[in-house]
Amino acid sequence: MNITLMNIINDAGIMAILFLLGVVLRARIQWVQKLFLPASIIAGLMGLIAGPNGFAWLPLSNNIAQYPGILITLIFASLALNTRRFNMGEMTRYAGSMWSYGAIGMVGMYGGGVLITLIALQPFWPDLPDGFGILLAAGFIGGHGSAAAIGSVFADNGWPEATSLGMTAATVGVLASIVGGMVIIRHSVQRGESSFIHGYDQLPVEMRTGLVPEDRRSSVNIETVSSMTIDPLLFHALLVLGVAAAAFWIQSAIIWLFDFAAPTFAIAFLFGLMVNAWLNRCDIKKYVSPPVLNHIGGCSTDVLVAFGIASINLSVARDYFVPLLILMIFGIVFSYLMLRFMAPRFYASYSFEKGIFGWGWFTGTVAMGIALLRIVDPKMQSKTLDEFGFAYVLSAPFEILIVTFSPLILLAGAGWLYVGASVLILVAILLVSHQLKWYRHGLSDVH
Repeated sequence: MNITLMNIINDAGIMAILFLLGVVLRARIQWVQKLFLPASIIAGLMGLIAGPNGFAWLPLSNNIAQYPGILITLIFASLALNTRRFNMGEMTRYAGSMWSYGAIGMVGMYGGGVLITLIALQPFWPDLPDGFGILLAAGFIGGHGSAAAIGSVFADNGWPEATSLGMTAATVGVLASIVGGMVIIRHSVQRGESSFIHGYDQLPVEMRTGLVPEDRRSSVNIETVSSMTIDPLLFHALLVLGVAAAAFWIQSAIIWLFDFAAPTFAIAFLFGLMVNAWLNRCDIKKYVSPPVLNHIGGCSTDVLVAFGIASINLSVARDYFVPLLILMIFGIVFSYLMLRFMAPRFYASYSFEKGIFGWGWFTGTVAMGIALLRIVDPKMQSKTLDEFGFAYVLSAPFEILIVTFSPLILLAGAGWLYVGASVLILVAILLVSHQLKWYRHGLSDVH
């Protein structure tokens, strides 16, 4: 990895300008507001068009494709440090349906993508690896972060194009999430399926423009340590950086001992959980602010998205255009079927609101799901995010296991074994959901 300090300063400076332009465009141009595109997506698209992979108007370095692999380690480090203790009874009582619905969507898209690759793509494109199938879910339900994580594993094992393909899928997924979501919302509101009928014009100004008025701003408790010792923001950033750096050192040791490049994001998560447990045991965790860690992870995610999109190799996307398009069509159809046919069976109340959140989550990211949810439920009366918060405690480790081991299994050529395991997991989730009454054969929606 040949990254110099001047490369980083140059790339960061150019991307900073693009980010600020993205904020201005979101605040001033109404059609951009209606797409709900975050500044990171706008900055990334401008970087793609004007950068080295586009018209080469901007002097971004060739290292931009390597930044997402570093940033994803920071994201998983902050996630692990912010993991809280939970009560399994509470999770089961409040979020069983949300967890099982999300797990089916996740396993179905990962396994379904591989199945489509094996039976529909490889007969026509025999050089496609089995791992091509998980790039759909990595980009759609996983977002740019998972695309970077899985792409880095494939890149370390001789398939560097995977990162660009995953980033392409993630970018298309975000656009499909918002554009498709708005179409679904308009159609469903006309049919009376929404419990809280609200249109775009009734949204709070901060959701449309991205700028929060003074009277609606929330404060974050950051002063957990005295600034006479260390700036509180630096204290939290050092925690995340320390865990991320340790992940790279541990990876180097594993390579030296076993000749195996373990993913740094997975190492960061496991090591971060150990540090988190130590902080709790030593009664130090009370000096760590969860919202600040969330913001650090959010910053890393935004920058990852921008550089990830800007680093998309358009020639690679062009070479894989048809099979990638087929995969993405499957992903969109799968997400729509989950919304229309599965959501009413998993959710006894507010199935449309929770289903549209799932649409945004499955095609784009959780952030896109929240954006769509705020349109149909601006006061959060459906308690969708409350349920998701409980469900995510159990979903996060499950997702990390999938992201970590899926590429390794498929690199070993075990595509059909992967599909078979996915089917068994899906059946098990459905059986457990039915037994615990998280899933019903009949349809109902009691508000």
